[in-house]
Amino acid sequence: MTTLASTELNLLTAFRRDLHKHPELGYQEKRTSEAIQRELTAAGVEFRAGYAGGTGVLAHLPATTGLDRPAVALRADIDALPIPESTGKPWSSVHEGVMHACGHDGHTAILLGTVRALAATEHRPNPVTFLFQPAEEGGGGGLRMCEDGALSGDSAGGMGPKVGRIFGLHNWPGLPFGMIATRPGPLLAATDMFEVTVRGTQTHAAFPHMGRDPIPAACQIVSALQTIPSRDAPPTDPIVVSVTQIHAGSTHNVIPGEARLAGTVRTVTDETRAMATKRFREVVERTASALGCSAEVDWHVGYPVTRNDPAMAAHVLSIGAEAEGATGTLELACPFLGGEDFSYYGEFAPACFFVLGTCPPGETNPALLHQAHFDFNDEAIPVGVEMFRRLALAEL
Repeated sequence: MTTLASTELNLLTAFRRDLHKHPELGYQEKRTSEAIQRELTAAGVEFRAGYAGGTGVLAHLPATTGLDRPAVALRADIDALPIPESTGKPWSSVHEGVMHACGHDGHTAILLGTVRALAATEHRPNPVTFLFQPAEEGGGGGLRMCEDGALSGDSAGGMGPKVGRIFGLHNWPGLPFGMIATRPGPLLAATDMFEVTVRGTQTHAAFPHMGRDPIPAACQIVSALQTIPSRDAPPTDPIVVSVTQIHAGSTHNVIPGEARLAGTVRTVTDETRAMATKRFREVVERTASALGCSAEVDWHVGYPVTRNDPAMAAHVLSIGAEAEGATGTLELACPFLGGEDFSYYGEFAPACFFVLGTCPPGETNPALLHQAHFDFNDEAIPVGVEMFRRLALAEL
């Protein structure tokens, strides 16, 4: 058991389920933002709204010691995903095609619980800044929070002293309940995206020699792209090239004039990211040309690598070894190739992102992130609150 009282857990669970029932996509989290602001008002905690395009909220608690110290920042993401829900829970989404499939509702409840716990704490050696951030799911809300000065203190758009270190967490259904896991250096990947248009010459399907078929060219491109991770990158340097969409044609007897591909490239080092960007264009354009077609690449630079400050990662694992409710700690051997816009905060202050295991004991096939039957495990709320509370109070 953790120090979170059962009545407080019930309140946070109800709040979390209300958010789950009313999910909102990135930069549309108006109701969510208003709910957060009401709770902060009720807790008597100073806050400012309107960050990151309007729905971001920043709250702050001063230190009780009067010492001039940089702030400790804690962050939660608040947006949902464009996924139809199939959990069948009483608190299922009432917005068709939108759901909290990544547990951001749980992250928000954890951070709110931390605010209330720290507001009731008599001795706070550090000032603490709380970021309720919109649009993590592809919208780059973390960057906009930074640009709005959320980490920069009173003099530059934020609240209280400038942030000296920042922490964020993510629920992780693939780890045992209560496990705290992270690693120094790269934890999550850069998330570049691409769209490719392969152009040929439309013709009748019975006379392929009279045109240039972009479909075989597109198929060859899909296969050839896999030589980038297998032949261009060191085997010890993680990289993924995933084509996730193929679109071509409109009927059975016409070879179309073009085919379109889309997907993502994930890397964890700057060198491999630069190499992959260059080689991607070369492979696509030259493969298309070899088959008598042309190709155009539209490359979208995504989130940076989420890199943990080594000292902050060690600090998180040390806190996790002592936190009530945590069942163990794990220094991960290698990064995950998911992405996170928490990465931007690490460019402004020493940062550590960590994951909290949420798989219930005995469960062998838990619903995973971004699946339609996923729901946040409310039993993990006290563990998350305890981790954040200890990180906020620790004197370094």
